[in-house]
Amino acid sequence: MADESLQGKFTISPMDWRGRTIAPEVLSVANQIRKNALRYAEQALGDPAVAASLFEESAATVSRLFVQQREGKSAIRNLSAYLFRAFIRRVNRVKRRETLLMERLSQEFERSGEFISSRNLELKILIDEILSRGDAITRDMFYRRVEGYSWKEIGRVYGISAHAAESRFSQALRRLRNRLRG
Repeated sequence: MADESLQGKFTISPMDWRGRTIAPEVLSVANQIRKNALRYAEQALGDPAVAASLFEESAATVSRLFVQQREGKSAIRNLSAYLFRAFIRRVNRVKRRETLLMERLSQEFERSGEFISSRNLELKILIDEILSRGDAITRDMFYRRVEGYSWKEIGRVYGISAHAAESRFSQALRRLRNRLRG
């Protein structure tokens, strides 16, 4: 999987998805450590696109601190190690949130008495299987929908329109359905 992933093909953008710029020095270091960082994140999260996005976000955040360092406001001694640690912390936070969301969903099913019939148990197992094969954003969208969030609210979380959020979710479910069939 590592050879087919984004590790070798991915280059860091000078700007993350939020429009925050990445200082040239941080960008250079990010490109040097990218393969090891993305390999770790892909194993932890299972989605190279999410890993790449988190890596760019980390680089933008570290870049802001790096610029402050030049102005004498903070000190980063080893930029490479600092960026790698910041990225790993971000990945671990996302992974922890996913785990907590999976546990919460399971508890909700159990509390609502949905396990009375074997059909409901099979449905719960299928949902768990499907969500474990999907990307982190799809899982998060699913949990938000279960909690009663509207597509507009979900879109706002990801900085996209309600229609785009619903479309992304539908496409992800279609890909998961196809993967389960094949």
